[in-house]
Amino acid sequence: MVLTAVVTGAARGIGRCVVTRLRTAGYRVVAVDVSPAVSELAEDGWVVPVAADVSADATPGAVVGRAVAEFGRLDLLVNNAGRFLRRPILETTDDDFDAVFAVNVRPVFRFTRAALPHLVGSRGCVVNTASISGLVGIANQSVYAMTKGAVVQLTRQLAIECAGAGVRVNAVAPGAVDTEFMAEARRADPDPAASLAVTLGNHPIGRMSTPDEVARAIVFLASPQSSGITGTILSVDGGYIAR
Repeated sequence: MVLTAVVTGAARGIGRCVVTRLRTAGYRVVAVDVSPAVSELAEDGWVVPVAADVSADATPGAVVGRAVAEFGRLDLLVNNAGRFLRRPILETTDDDFDAVFAVNVRPVFRFTRAALPHLVGSRGCVVNTASISGLVGIANQSVYAMTKGAVVQLTRQLAIECAGAGVRVNAVAPGAVDTEFMAEARRADPDPAASLAVTLGNHPIGRMSTPDEVARAIVFLASPQSSGITGTILSVDGGYIAR
C-alpha cells in the first residue's frame, strides 16, 4: 500500500523538507504553494506540484480532490503554509490582521475539513505547523501569535473530536528556524545582527533549528512510530520554552 499526503507551503523551507522526507519514505505527495517554485518538486508523478493560494476559497477542496483523483486515497495532511508578522500592535492595521489570519488560520480549518472524510477512511492523520509564538508571549508578535495560538487550540480540539474515527491530529511548534522565511523577517529589523544575537541567546542550544529538523518531527508525527500520540504540540525549539 502506497500512502498519499497533501503538504501546504511546500515550495521552500520546512515544507520542502517535508515533501522530500515523505517522498523518501515512499509517499506520493501533492505539494501546494503560492510560489511557482513549487514546480521544482515534480518527480515522476510521485510528487504533484500545485501552484495555488491556500487562502483562496476553492483551493482546499480542489487540492484534496486532486490528491484523491490522482492517487485514490489520502493518508496525511500537513498544514504548513504560513505568514509571519513582527510588528507592535499599535502599528498593526486591520488589513495586517486579516492577511495573516487568511493564511495562518483559515486554510488550516478548511483544508482539514476537506480532508477529514478521506482521512477517516484511511485512518490517517493531520500535522499542523504551529509555533512557540502560540505557546508563550513574545513581544511584537501579537497577530502572528494569535494565529498560531488558534492552530494550537484547533489541533487539540480536533484530536478529541476525531479520535473516535481513528484520525490523529498533532502539531509541531518550531522556534527560530534557519529559513529564507526567517531571513526575510530579519532583514526588516533596524539592526539585523543585534536581532540575530537576541534570537540565538533565547535558544539554549545556541542556534536556530534547521528546516529538516522540523520536517523530521512532522514525519515522525505522521508515522506508525507515533501511533499513540494525538493532541500533542511537539516543540522543536532548541529549548526555548523550557527556559
